[in-house]
Amino acid sequence: MLDAVELEEVKRRLGDDIAELQQRHTREFEQAQQAHRQVEAAHHAEVARAVAESERLWARIGELQRQIVVTEDIAALQEAGVYEYAHPLDDSVAYKAELAVLKDEIKAMNRKDGGAVQATTNFTLNDSLAEGRRMVGEFSKLLLRAYNNEADNLVRGMKPYKLATAKERLGKTRSTVEKLGRSMDIRISHNYHRLRLRELELTADHLNKLAEEKEREREEKARLREERLAQAELEREKARLEKERRHYENALAALRAKGDEGGAQRLQGQIDDIAKAMDDVEERAANVRAGYVYVISNLGSFGERMVKVGMTRRLDPLDRVRELSDASVPFNFDVHALHFSNDAVGVEAELHRRLADKRVNRVNQRREFFYATPAEVRELLESVAGDLLQYTETSEAAEYRQSVAESGGEPAPAATAAD
Repeated sequence: MLDAVELEEVKRRLGDDIAELQQRHTREFEQAQQAHRQVEAAHHAEVARAVAESERLWARIGELQRQIVVTEDIAALQEAGVYEYAHPLDDSVAYKAELAVLKDEIKAMNRKDGGAVQATTNFTLNDSLAEGRRMVGEFSKLLLRAYNNEADNLVRGMKPYKLATAKERLGKTRSTVEKLGRSMDIRISHNYHRLRLRELELTADHLNKLAEEKEREREEKARLREERLAQAELEREKARLEKERRHYENALAALRAKGDEGGAQRLQGQIDDIAKAMDDVEERAANVRAGYVYVISNLGSFGERMVKVGMTRRLDPLDRVRELSDASVPFNFDVHALHFSNDAVGVEAELHRRLADKRVNRVNQRREFFYATPAEVRELLESVAGDLLQYTETSEAAEYRQSVAESGGEPAPAATAAD
């Protein structure tokens, strides 16, 4: 058996072992907690980085989407005929002259020390300042050439609705030049970049003005052709009535020579009618404002909410409608109204004024299409011209409905007339 001293020694050693185990456990526990905290901190940091990156990417996506919307809006407006000039000038000749002056300024800045490109003057190569400056000069020329190539390509491929995209691309090219030349502080100067942006703007303006002028010329030729056709019709009708009148006058003379006063009286009434018709034709020829105001639509080509409101001086206004229903549209136009007026020009102008906010092409006023239904135009025409003898609100669209039926679709309801 152990004596008291030995037991005390065993007890002491056990106590030391227990204390050491407790200390070791405490240290391991604290190390485990610390490791857990480090892992947790690292996890939180990674999550924070991921959240920040996600927010940055969503912000970039939003920015790109806004740019897409702006670009699509510009393209849509351009297609609809709406173009905002960056530098409004009177005609394409003025734009051409302005571009020539601008190109001279661009050439001047591209000459040696012209200021198109800027760079450091303290760069050394092999401890030589002269060698460093030579290298900076050569690299500057190379980067300026790359920038100019991009600018020239954007000018050559310019479409007016692409202006915003072209300016953005040139700005990115300038940023790329600055990144590539950062070690030598090479960059495209602000003034030179401003000139090249203005060149893009003037080029877009010039192209759009040329298109406008060509369209106006085409429309003016069409207007003059319409006038010539109307005048020729009036002259032919006048000649026909004159020939008919001479025929009846000869017949009248023969009846009177035979003493047939009853027959002569009846024939005189016809001659009077012919004389009145000739007066009407001469009045139409003299009054360039007289004619027919027409309201037409093309359901198969343009849908239910678009009409064309115009006027013609033709004796038979349907001739003009048939001309409009040529090969440029897949289906014939439907006529909703043919309203004669001694001031058809005024009636047409007032209708256009009241429909101005519904105009499809807001730049070319000769394009007389409007986002409206025939029923809406009927109310306006009645308020301007008074009672209408006949007005058909619904489109017949016979060829369109037959085409839909043959393709297996469901045609729209048949047209009805409101007299």
